[in-house]
Amino acid sequence: MRTGRKPGFCVLLAMLPVLCHNWPYCRRQRGSDDRFSWSWALEVAIRRHLLTFRIVIKPPAVAAALATTLLTFAFTPFSATSTLADESKWYVGTSLIGPPKYTDGFKRFDYVNPDAPKGGRVNLSETGSFDTLNPILAKGEEAAGLALVFETLMTPSMDEISAEYGLLAEAVRYPDDYGSVTYRLREEARWHDGKPVTADDVIWSFEKAVELDPQRQFYFQHVVGAEKTAEREVTFTFDEKNNRELPKIVGQLQILPKHWWEGKDPSNRQRSIEETTLEPPMGSGPYRISTLSPGSTIRFERVEDYWGERLPVNVGSNNFDVIHYTYFADRNVEFEAFKAGQIDFWVENAAKRWANEYDFPAARDGRIVREELENPYRSSGVLVGFIPNLRREKFQDPRVRKALNHAFDFEDLNRTIFFDQYKRIDSFFFGSELAAEGLPEGRVLEILESVRDQIPADVFTTPYTNPVGGNPQNQRRNLGEAVKLFKAAGYEIRNGSMVNAETGEPFTFEILLNGPIIERVALPFTESLKKIGVDATVRSIDAAQYANRYRSRDFDVIYNGWAQSLSPGNEQFEYWGSEAAARDGSANYAGIADPGVDALIEKVVFASDRDELIAATEALDRVLLAHQFVIPSYTSRVARVAYSSRLAYPEPLPTYSIGFPTIWWSKDAMNQ
Repeated sequence: MRTGRKPGFCVLLAMLPVLCHNWPYCRRQRGSDDRFSWSWALEVAIRRHLLTFRIVIKPPAVAAALATTLLTFAFTPFSATSTLADESKWYVGTSLIGPPKYTDGFKRFDYVNPDAPKGGRVNLSETGSFDTLNPILAKGEEAAGLALVFETLMTPSMDEISAEYGLLAEAVRYPDDYGSVTYRLREEARWHDGKPVTADDVIWSFEKAVELDPQRQFYFQHVVGAEKTAEREVTFTFDEKNNRELPKIVGQLQILPKHWWEGKDPSNRQRSIEETTLEPPMGSGPYRISTLSPGSTIRFERVEDYWGERLPVNVGSNNFDVIHYTYFADRNVEFEAFKAGQIDFWVENAAKRWANEYDFPAARDGRIVREELENPYRSSGVLVGFIPNLRREKFQDPRVRKALNHAFDFEDLNRTIFFDQYKRIDSFFFGSELAAEGLPEGRVLEILESVRDQIPADVFTTPYTNPVGGNPQNQRRNLGEAVKLFKAAGYEIRNGSMVNAETGEPFTFEILLNGPIIERVALPFTESLKKIGVDATVRSIDAAQYANRYRSRDFDVIYNGWAQSLSPGNEQFEYWGSEAAARDGSANYAGIADPGVDALIEKVVFASDRDELIAATEALDRVLLAHQFVIPSYTSRVARVAYSSRLAYPEPLPTYSIGFPTIWWSKDAMNQ
């Protein structure tokens, strides 16, 4: 490639008369014996020349910087094809852990079947109901499957951790300090009405998402601007630098058609993104909604002229012609529909049913296939359990929360109703390499020392462990320890009731459940608590009521959890940060507002490399555990799935996902 001098060389030539005119003055100022300096001489010349126009450069360092820049600009070789874009390279994919696996020009993901047949129908089920098709409004119960209709700027691969590739965007670029990110839209991207997906759609979608959804507002809180910087380019500017995750989370933004939401419906009624709706919305994705029965069924049909059919990220995907969801109010009735062949795919969440209830004709004769697949859990950690609302004064003492944990007998439940299929959770990142073990040492210890005065002292001396039950002796010991903890927190047992020693107020609370599934776990917990005088009750409500109650923080204790990726980042503020604690609708269900936790989240988000990220996350895990914020329950690290033998998937499945329904297909389609 031919090289030459940068255009700044011409600028320097233009400055030579100025330099020559002021040379005697420069020599007098420096002295004849001083070592020659082009940058100093040019600095003096520039400042003296501008004085003739009554322009004063202050401070003098500005002139020095200008002189140095001109000289560097002038004498550095350049490529004849250099452009501004070279300063920030365009990428087809990004990754938080090492370079992306797939590079520019890749044809497809390795795990798909590029010859998967298109066609057939898959029948799916959901528990509960739905009352809106608005995908961003924090109101109502959103229908399942809307991600089939709407697309994001980037899409993840299933055989990498935290890697994304262009979907609506064909490329992405960002500076070394991650202070902004620019996405370049694909020219061929189209809405279902044939109109192009534009930069204005992206900006409008971002603005409406943060305006109407508190969780998205918090998630995108560091995005301070979205600007159209070219015909198909949108640049998002951040209010902080060196946060490697910010470009990635912007890529997850779901893009909606501005012209459709600001238009009128078939009845000439003005649509509004600020209202719930059951009108099937327009999207850009591989499916559109064809029919629905509010709260009961919803049917998606594959878009025959889908614009992105041949994109590398879509090859071998979106194979079913029809994806049909049926809603059930009762999980047991839902399972009966699966047994009868009305539902094609089932994810089992009941150990007893998995162990005892698959001896039915379709399972015996092979029409139903059962598998245990670990793929989805290879890239994730999890915490699930009973979450006390720290906004209630009675739960603010960690000794009370620890006492509640001593009353939860997991081992007895695992033996009697779970058929020993589960493990007790003992980390906020359980099942991943990020989970803390033992006492802190090395870099983890150094990080904890930096916040020593803001975290519990026993983080340094006592590893977190759950109490172990499973027999009468252990249970008596655990309940005795619970009573001691309550006493230390200012409670005592009077007439068989645990009461506040000063006020005499009984310690009572309600466990709020999203449906009845967890009742058989919660009810034994309350029976155990009654043995130490704590009156706990269980209330199961439907999904819509539950969502409203937890969003408005109207609960004592809920049963819920958080999934974790292997690249924790900004979402940790949403889970445990003080700002999220004060905001209704956030994922900080417990109301955790602790300066030590906030400081450690900062260290996670701004970790400089993978080793630092792991160390910071382990430190955060230890502190969260020491505060006893949650009574952890249990999990299984395999996905228990049962499905119709008419369904097929590529082998092997992707490392970190089962890919359903995206990369599966119907065997019926092979005969069409």
